[in-house]
Amino acid sequence: MGLPGAVDSSCGIRIATSDCHDTAAAAADVVTQLAGASWQHILVHFSPHHDGPLLAATMSSAFPGTTVTGCTTAGEIAPDGMRQGAIQAIAFPHEGFRIRSEVIEDIDRFGVERATNVVRKMRAEVASGHAGTTRDRVFALLMIDGVSNYEEMLVAAISWAIGDMQMIGGSAGDNLAFKRTSLIHGGRCLSNAAILTMIDTAYPFRAFKTNNFSPTKTKLVVTAADTENRVVHELNAEVAAHEYARAIGLLPEDLGPFSFASYPLVVKVGDEYYCRSIRNMNPDGSLTFFCAIDEGLVFTVASAHDMLEATEATLRDLDETLGGLDLVLGFDCVLRRLDAENRQIRHQMEDLYRRYRVVGFHTYGEQYNAMHLNQTLTGIALGRTRAAE
Repeated sequence: MGLPGAVDSSCGIRIATSDCHDTAAAAADVVTQLAGASWQHILVHFSPHHDGPLLAATMSSAFPGTTVTGCTTAGEIAPDGMRQGAIQAIAFPHEGFRIRSEVIEDIDRFGVERATNVVRKMRAEVASGHAGTTRDRVFALLMIDGVSNYEEMLVAAISWAIGDMQMIGGSAGDNLAFKRTSLIHGGRCLSNAAILTMIDTAYPFRAFKTNNFSPTKTKLVVTAADTENRVVHELNAEVAAHEYARAIGLLPEDLGPFSFASYPLVVKVGDEYYCRSIRNMNPDGSLTFFCAIDEGLVFTVASAHDMLEATEATLRDLDETLGGLDLVLGFDCVLRRLDAENRQIRHQMEDLYRRYRVVGFHTYGEQYNAMHLNQTLTGIALGRTRAAE
């Protein structure tokens, strides 16, 4: 059964979610919930068990003239809580928004060149709408194939070309299978691709990121690695999994997604630490990462703080700054969900997200301006009151 009805925000955005396991039934459910209004853009997040081509074709057929974009997930964040196996659509109205979206294909071969050209074209279109800086009026959303290993390259290229515009986003997931993720755009289902969307809005917004870890004094140096595939073979000249397990006080055979989530590794960039999360342990004791790595890279083992407290502090500050939150479009690392489950605070996190109107999906990595991150919640918070024209 799908949810009984869609949820509308004050600024006219509608969120429709269906838990139907069958793709045709779930897509029909979502279409029904979005009926009765004209939408400018529909953003779709969906479980990888769903038929991507069928979903893309159904949504495009049901809403001709409306751009439909989206990606597979490692879990969905719906208005009433976290889900796995759902289809969720976030529909933007024409009033108060002006949206442009482009797909970047073959990111392993032509990503940088195509991304730069796409950004220049889109910036010119957006800038034609009003004079002055775009920073306070326009933000960008980026969705990327989460098993492509090209996030850093693409984010750097787009950030260089995008100028003063803020960008957030997430890497598509496939429920921790790490085999194939999919994106949809204009009726097509794609892999090895990214989708960049620029949203010009009359409503106030803030881009943000939040995490709940801090560095310890324990260091791990990458001494042997396959950088192309993000695989670390040795840490401190020892088998990577064995040395990591020793550093966090576990046995190698006890390592898994929950321990990776609870004991993140961070690197220092400037004055800040950023997470470089472990994706999985391989049979030879090597470790595959969600982010780019290199030999000589110095990891610091991090300690986790109260996730609920850290996340609520960020959302509360956004609520106060914007004079009340209307909607938060969030890109939340799947390791944060696993950590919340491991610490038995998932239901409290769901309550927190409901209270602050967070919707979105669980990712294989998060984008925040020029950075590709892990174990972080990034997003765009929209205020309730439309800015004066």
